[in-house]
Amino acid sequence: MDRLIIEEEWVEDIIVLKLRGYIDSGSSQFLEDKFRELVAEDKVKMVVDLGDVEYISSAGWGIFVGEIKGVRQLDGDIKLAGMSSSVREVFDLLEFNTLLKPYNSKEEALAAFEAQKNQKLT
Repeated sequence: MDRLIIEEEWVEDIIVLKLRGYIDSGSSQFLEDKFRELVAEDKVKMVVDLGDVEYISSAGWGIFVGEIKGVRQLDGDIKLAGMSSSVREVFDLLEFNTLLKPYNSKEEALAAFEAQKNQKLT
């Protein structure tokens, strides 16, 4: 697989982006364009399912880091789910857990959004 495939699924007001393939300098622009399109439409609650991503380059990680501030300013978030051990190893090495919260599964990430919503109601 030499490209990035993005599938979308809606769970209430949260968009789940299921990514497959590689996120590198050649495909990161595609991901960045998708994030910007969603933000422009005020769709800022995102779960990014990385379970089928084999590799993320520094350019790819830069997209996540570059988009998170703007998303949070709009009261949204990007939650990463299902990283493979090799992708998670780089994530941890770069200490991106200080910026982005990883979850073991899409379901855990969705539950975290639900918990945030419930906290705001109390």
